[in-house]
Amino acid sequence: MTGEVVLRRAVAEDSRAAAEVYLRSFDAALPTVVRAHTDDEVREYIRDVVVPLRETWVAEADGAGIVGLMVLGQEVLSQLYLDPGWRGRGIGDRFVALAKERNPGGLSLWTFQVNKPAHRFYERHGFTAVEFTDGSGNEEREPDVRYVWRP
Repeated sequence: MTGEVVLRRAVAEDSRAAAEVYLRSFDAALPTVVRAHTDDEVREYIRDVVVPLRETWVAEADGAGIVGLMVLGQEVLSQLYLDPGWRGRGIGDRFVALAKERNPGGLSLWTFQVNKPAHRFYERHGFTAVEFTDGSGNEEREPDVRYVWRP
C-alpha cells in the first residue's frame, strides 16, 4: 500500500469503488451505529445520486485504486470517508484543505457523537462543535454533532 495519492473529481466509473470505501470506512469507524440502508442501497445512491449530482472527490492511490471519498455541498462537507488501511497518511488532511479551498467562506459538517476520532480530526483542522442533537434528525437515529469552520 504505497504510491502516490491523487485527489480528483469522481467520474461514473469510480462509483462502485467509492461505495466500497464508504462501506468499509463506516463499518470500521462506527461499529455501534446501525446503518439506515443496505450495502446495495448505498452503492445505488453513490452511483445514481452522489457521483453524478454532487461535488464528489476521490483519493486514488497508485496500485490500490480509490482509497478515499469526499462530498461537498454549498459550504457543507457532507461526507469524508477513508479506506481503513489508508487512515493516518494525510489523505484526510488533504481532503479538508481542498474543502476549505473550495469553500473559503466557511464549512459545516455533521458527525456522530460516538465518532471521537472524527471529533479530534475536525477540531485539529479548526472546526468547532456548535450543536449537539439526540439523533432524531438523521436516518440512523444516532446522536450527532454539527461542526463549523470559519476562516
